[in-house]
Amino acid sequence: MPSDPGSPGAGRAPTRITLAEGNGPILVEGPVEVVLADGTTVGSDRPVVALCACRGSDRYPFCDTSHRRRVRT
Repeated sequence: MPSDPGSPGAGRAPTRITLAEGNGPILVEGPVEVVLADGTTVGSDRPVVALCACRGSDRYPFCDTSHRRRVRT
């Protein structure tokens, strides 16, 4: 079914979001703008952005692989 030319995103590829297994990050094809719960906006122009899913990142909302260092109990 063709997209409506007046609809948002018409004529361009959809944004791809990839969910990693376990506590891994959420990968979003960039550039992105992220609005946090407090209304703060942060952005990145990188081609792929890793968003933290475990909230353990020192660079939240961006993933810094802190989830790899966490010890499971």
